[in-house]
Amino acid sequence: MTGQTPDMHPLMLHVACDLGPIRAVTASVTPTPRGCEAEFRLDGHIPGIIVPALAVPERTDNLWQTTCFEIFWQPLGGTFYREFNLSPSGRWAAYDFDSFREGMRDAPVDAMAIACSHDGSALILKASIAADLPAPAQVALNAVVEHAKGGTQYWALAFPPGKPEFHSEANRQLIIER
Repeated sequence: MTGQTPDMHPLMLHVACDLGPIRAVTASVTPTPRGCEAEFRLDGHIPGIIVPALAVPERTDNLWQTTCFEIFWQPLGGTFYREFNLSPSGRWAAYDFDSFREGMRDAPVDAMAIACSHDGSALILKASIAADLPAPAQVALNAVVEHAKGGTQYWALAFPPGKPEFHSEANRQLIIER
């Protein structure tokens, strides 16, 4: 992971979610020759959320059921997209889809490195992903934040009308070029 400070983008809290312990979420993604690097930052009362404990860094399903971060990467003009789930524990998942929630399968990843640090007021997760990521692409950056006292916050660059739906193309607000 490089020492550069990428442009951080503010994520919005879904209208149906209570504010809860996290007051702001920002995120960035930067293409690299072999994939991308991403950074997510939660600001607020970190002891008020569930932070998954450090674990063996391996591919793991269902990470979205507690605090995690997500990247959706879709080549411009296509229906195919790739989803990455990044846990503060160091665990991760990657899935390919043919179209909206169709044809889900494990996506190939050459390497994944996740580093997470936090104190009482901020949590920062940085990820370096080596995988085939076509460009230009439209990209979404999302966060799921589980509250320690129950409840969940959903954060994204944008949301479609209705319930929080991270698979919607409406979330993919960043255009990435190499």
